[in-house]
Amino acid sequence: MDRKVAIIGAGISGLLACKYTLSKGFHPIVFESQSTVGGVWTKTVETTKLQTPKPVYQFSDFPWPESVSEDFPDGQKVFDYVNGYAKHFDLVKHIKFNTKVVGIEFEGPNDEEIQAWSLWGCNGEPFGSKGKWKVVVEDLVTLSTEIYNVDFVIVCVGRFSGLPNIPEFPPKKGPEAFDGKVIHSMEYAAMDHKQAAEFVKGKRVIVVGFQKSALDIAVECSAANGKEDPCTVLYRTAHWNVPDYLPWGFSLAHMYLSRFSELMVHKPGEGLLLSLLATILTPLRYAYSKFVESDIKKKLRLEKHGMVPTHSFLKEISSCLISTVPEKFYDKVENGEIKLKKAPSFSFCNNGVLVEGETSPIEADLVILATGFKGEKKLKHIFMSRTFQDYITGSPDAALPLYRECIQPRIPQLAVIGFSESISNIFTSEMRCRWVAELLDGTFKLPSIKDMEINIKEWDEYLKQYSGGYYRRKCIGALHIWYNDQLCKDMAWKPRRKKGFFAELFEPYGPMDYVSN
Repeated sequence: MDRKVAIIGAGISGLLACKYTLSKGFHPIVFESQSTVGGVWTKTVETTKLQTPKPVYQFSDFPWPESVSEDFPDGQKVFDYVNGYAKHFDLVKHIKFNTKVVGIEFEGPNDEEIQAWSLWGCNGEPFGSKGKWKVVVEDLVTLSTEIYNVDFVIVCVGRFSGLPNIPEFPPKKGPEAFDGKVIHSMEYAAMDHKQAAEFVKGKRVIVVGFQKSALDIAVECSAANGKEDPCTVLYRTAHWNVPDYLPWGFSLAHMYLSRFSELMVHKPGEGLLLSLLATILTPLRYAYSKFVESDIKKKLRLEKHGMVPTHSFLKEISSCLISTVPEKFYDKVENGEIKLKKAPSFSFCNNGVLVEGETSPIEADLVILATGFKGEKKLKHIFMSRTFQDYITGSPDAALPLYRECIQPRIPQLAVIGFSESISNIFTSEMRCRWVAELLDGTFKLPSIKDMEINIKEWDEYLKQYSGGYYRRKCIGALHIWYNDQLCKDMAWKPRRKKGFFAELFEPYGPMDYVSN
């Protein structure tokens, strides 16, 4: 029987989901609101480069072309690579571009019956006999609406696009009080590079935020305006942004992407021996973190600039907050082209921004909010059912409740890919898509809903332990091998992929370790 699979989004996760469902004989329909594939790589600021070394950020069956020689290619080269993958595997013909999914609704049993199930989808099968999904889409060119009925839905909307996170302000102290212009980084990235440079030129610019997009935009503003109109970066928290991946000449991958490094961390579902090892190795875990921190402090002169974070590097990597610092960023801080200003909170006034506790505003003509996106809200509102909206977001004091970071146990015939992060999202999304494809093909069955929810709680406790205040960011950054081991066991693959004891223990794991089953 032909099975139709709806895939929402044609970014990296959507393309992988399309490729692997096709490989199992299913019929994917990919809905993409933009006019091209690529997701977040469709539109980037000019200075954006890959954050992860190229060997780790690649498809297992589609290596980077030899013409891309640098380890950290720019945004255009990454987009070309992803686009090349879609063309190479003939995925484009399955994609409906300029087509926005307005909502999805499960047509079948009512909420009370679904709540009473002990197995996912009632019978534990990916294709239950009790219902189908109705996918309502809008053609953004003709503005017409169409309905598709499908057997399974894979949601690949991503966290970092679509719905900007705009800070809330007291009445009359928000952007409406400002005589200048306020935009989100998403609007800036949507401009072509020449237009963006002209847009900021000659303006006093404030960039709010201290993650990758904020740093890139600040560098571009400084390039346009120099010392005459320095760019001010307002930040709430300093982060361990890295200058490179070689602390004191050692490979960061060997330090944090090997089985040995994961022995230092308590793991969800670990046994007594692994728990004991993680406890014994606590001093070494602390030493690793301090070793990396000392290198970053020295190379970026963080103490001189008052930018030493108060949290550990382990917490940073456990929350997937690591990004590389643009070249010569702190040189521009030293020569006055960029100004750094700590602001636990701020408000707008007619001529600029007023930082909490200060009486004089920072004068500005333009404020760019590099304050992230509301990924959870975007995911939630794909569902028409209020009950499913509550299921997908879960408890307000817990991270998004996804088994194996893919399946909500109480939402049948649906998977979410790409919402939980890692150090390399291509690598992680590919493993998840292969896992989902094997699930759809009947290679294995899911545990009971109760057992899945227990597993989800264990992973949530891990996130709380190592991510601290950032734990709601779904991230497997410090446990990606352990996580992949669980997927491999489900699919009846060998979890250990290296040749030899020492290689297995100390060599970093990457996409090419999982080329074959």
